[in-house]
Amino acid sequence: MTAIALIALDAHGAKLAQRVKALLPQARLHGLKGRVDGADEHFSETAAHLGRLFQSGTAILGFCASGILMRALAPHLADKQAEPPVLAVAEDDQGVIAVPLLGGHHGANDLARTIARGLGGRAAITGSGDTRLGFGLDDPPPGWRIANAQMAKPIAAALLAGELVRRIVEAGSADWLDPARFGQAGRYAVRVTDQSAPPGPDELVLHPPVLAVGIGCERGASADEMIGLIQDTLDRHGLAAGALAGLFSVDRKADEPAMHEAARHFGVPLRFFTPARLESEAPRLANPSAIVFREIGCHGVSEGAALAAAGPEARLIVAKTKSKRATVAIAKAALPIDAALQGTPQGKLRIIGIGPGREDWRTPEVTRAVIEADALVGYGLYLDLLGDLAQGKRFDGKMGHEEERVRQALDLAGQGRSVCLVCSGDAGIFALATLAFELIEREARPEWRRLDIAVLPGLSALLAAAARAGAPLGHDFAVISLSDLLTPVAMIRARLKAAAEGDFALALYNPVSKTRRTLLNEARDVLLAKRPATTPVVLARNLGRPEETVTVIDLAQLDADKADMLTLVLIGNSETKRVAQGGRVWTFTPRGYAGKHRQDG
Repeated sequence: MTAIALIALDAHGAKLAQRVKALLPQARLHGLKGRVDGADEHFSETAAHLGRLFQSGTAILGFCASGILMRALAPHLADKQAEPPVLAVAEDDQGVIAVPLLGGHHGANDLARTIARGLGGRAAITGSGDTRLGFGLDDPPPGWRIANAQMAKPIAAALLAGELVRRIVEAGSADWLDPARFGQAGRYAVRVTDQSAPPGPDELVLHPPVLAVGIGCERGASADEMIGLIQDTLDRHGLAAGALAGLFSVDRKADEPAMHEAARHFGVPLRFFTPARLESEAPRLANPSAIVFREIGCHGVSEGAALAAAGPEARLIVAKTKSKRATVAIAKAALPIDAALQGTPQGKLRIIGIGPGREDWRTPEVTRAVIEADALVGYGLYLDLLGDLAQGKRFDGKMGHEEERVRQALDLAGQGRSVCLVCSGDAGIFALATLAFELIEREARPEWRRLDIAVLPGLSALLAAAARAGAPLGHDFAVISLSDLLTPVAMIRARLKAAAEGDFALALYNPVSKTRRTLLNEARDVLLAKRPATTPVVLARNLGRPEETVTVIDLAQLDADKADMLTLVLIGNSETKRVAQGGRVWTFTPRGYAGKHRQDG
């Protein structure tokens, strides 16, 4: 859990929230505008704000009535297994009460206990197994699987009633199941095993993550073949898929689709080792291969990866097994395997647009990516706009050093990290998405080519400016940057002329700078030759920020002194109009509905 929102609707709630924040340094105080002072973030619409936080995966601690939280979040409840923790926190004459409402087994219970311990209060946890037994049979540790979940409730009830229940550990360790709660006899049993044999009629079967599956394949092997080979191998040896800790291979296979599809199919992590790390397992291999060594630099992929993941005390229980284009091997560990500590995952790069910087103008998809990332690379001002979400994972860059920032993001992701390359506005509009792909194409570095890359859209300045002004881009429009740092001035002039000839509405980025003062005036003169002097021009500066200004002038009044690098200029076409409404003037560019209306009439 990396993001926690403390929701205060009044000064009393905010005071208690500040005490909780001292226990949870990563938490961020969200206060109702006009009611709460000193919050990290303010909101106006409580239900909408809570909904956005919940959808982004943020843990919510509400210092208010639980009914407020539940009514606001009810429309968003869909997947019990994926929901973030939600708690109601209050104070009475006996101290602080923390009540988990949602996600009890996904962090809410732990948060409640942390608050209770830190402030001397109570954690109002309602699950009887958690409170009386000290463990939940339906909530095993990470990586463990339940073979027959329907038996968890009756066996927990039996334990709570004082009945004897047997505890049978055949694989791994089960210290979390307090031995003092179990006996040597009894009708019911809890069996901890890596075997696939069907459970007995009064038996709960738990699978510990003790099996490491090493895999290899030819480039482009099918997912069906990979999945089939793994499942067939498990079946032949009587092993349970639920006992898989993860799938493991060599790092040059990090972008192999079949492997990722197999990991999704079995619901386990996929991790990778360097050839050097796999070669260190050579003395333990059952089938070392000189051919593999010549091609990759290690004597075995599937066997080596299985042993590397399972640890030095593990044993190879299934030697390399082949299908037409894939291989698999299985090693068994003495103790449960934490796959997150083995090898590295496929590096992940998300090239994101955060919009103008306001939280409510940032998409939930982008917010989730920021929360999940362990590294944020961007211009310092853009990272500042993310507030506490950037805490502890910032890699600040300087303006004008764009290639340096993109390389840093690619290199960090190449180390197996989850990285966000942060852009303002939209990442694909005069931002860094294109530079990232240009570098990948130009340099062909293997570790960059293997990355999991996605470009996540953001609210562009031109869309924000148009919305503030009305609908000046309601018909065909063009977007041109007046910066000549990367584009020759002659090409910029040619594009301005073409936009004027085509009567496009126009969005101008980077209109002026300290050293470039003439192109905006040239653009005005080119456009004045093709459209009226009274054509509306929108000057939008610092959009979405406290210093925001949006003004509308005539095209004839436009000059370089009215704009700077923080200004976006929107220029209407020959038909763009103004209309007075609600005490202000809006601009809009007709699309032709009036003519259609006349024809229909």
